[in-house]
Amino acid sequence: MNQKLNSSIDNSKNYTEDWLPVRQIMNGMIQLEDGTYVTGVKVTPRNIFILDAGTQNNVIYNLRNFYNSIDFEFWLLIADRPVDIDVYVSQLQLMYNNAQNNAIKKLIMQDINKANLFTSVEYNVVDTEYYILFKEKRLEIVQKKIHNLISGLASAGLQSSQASNNDLRIILDNFLNGGEQTNFGAVM
Repeated sequence: MNQKLNSSIDNSKNYTEDWLPVRQIMNGMIQLEDGTYVTGVKVTPRNIFILDAGTQNNVIYNLRNFYNSIDFEFWLLIADRPVDIDVYVSQLQLMYNNAQNNAIKKLIMQDINKANLFTSVEYNVVDTEYYILFKEKRLEIVQKKIHNLISGLASAGLQSSQASNNDLRIILDNFLNGGEQTNFGAVM
């Protein structure tokens, strides 16, 4: 009977680990099984639409020049990262408790109620993050490309930094798990 049960098990099922060629994530890079590195920069968001029209046009012009100067394949990614606003709500509660003026208390309470609304089931509080990623086999070229991306974005008036290990895990979670956060840890 044991043989019959074992023979009826479908071994043809594939798991994500079977087709995802990730060897490791370290030093702000995803190392693939073939030795290629996937990395890039995280771009700090900037609302240019609150700037005057001339400054907006200047940023857009510089950003267009930056994109046209990139001479390698790259991906523009947008990822949502869950945000925990409990600390913010706690700070508001402390401010409310210390406020002497009733008008100020009323304003703080409105902020607390609004924050509580965002943490309800209907809303997901997220930060939207922007990335420019690329793949490369040689580490010395990786660092050169990252430097060029950061410099080019700075010339367009945007701040950026190399994507961290945590950033890359968030990106993978967004694409593989529909935005659901995965908690990695040791099995005891």
